[in-house]
Amino acid sequence: MSQAKERPILFSASMVRAILEGRKTVTRRAAKNVVEAPHFRSGWKATLPKGSGAIDITSDTAQLAKASPYGRPGDRLWVREAWLADAQLDLIVPRDLSQGEPILYPADGSVRQTGCAMVSQGRGRPSIHMPRWASRILLEITDVRVERLQDISEEQAEAEGVGFLRRSPDADETLTAAQLFECLWSSINGDESWSGNPWVWVVEFKRIEP
Repeated sequence: MSQAKERPILFSASMVRAILEGRKTVTRRAAKNVVEAPHFRSGWKATLPKGSGAIDITSDTAQLAKASPYGRPGDRLWVREAWLADAQLDLIVPRDLSQGEPILYPADGSVRQTGCAMVSQGRGRPSIHMPRWASRILLEITDVRVERLQDISEEQAEAEGVGFLRRSPDADETLTAAQLFECLWSSINGDESWSGNPWVWVVEFKRIEP
């Protein structure tokens, strides 16, 4: 049995809060180089050109999981989120910070206490620069698959943690979770990204102790 691997994954503040509150248990990410290999009447499936880098969506689940850039069931994802250290460390790059430094997480205002107290809050640091030791959220993948973006179900949209989105009190309609997810996806990836209905990696997970 192969050993579980760990990979970093970025989440926005609102999605971090949804994970912490148990409202988000799945994430969708755009899939690159995914194609649907053609089938012919004889039942023979065309083989993708070697070296093309393309992933065949018609592959079996196990093979598809191997191609996932996020890992396979049993693998782990450590969450990168916006963070900050003490102001006196603002000029020190993340790789040179001591792992004993207290860290503040703007998503919910929590502080990683390590015995040292934070004197004053430093500058905000983007999630992409969070080192592994500063991550407070660890996820275990329970399922991974590829599907079209617009195939999302109402139940899956709820599991995406879109509850933080609210309609204006003056609105004439109430949006479903799937419609809220469409709004979220478009706000992140652009107005045309939803209508293009791209292939996406669907990664389901559960939160575990770091």
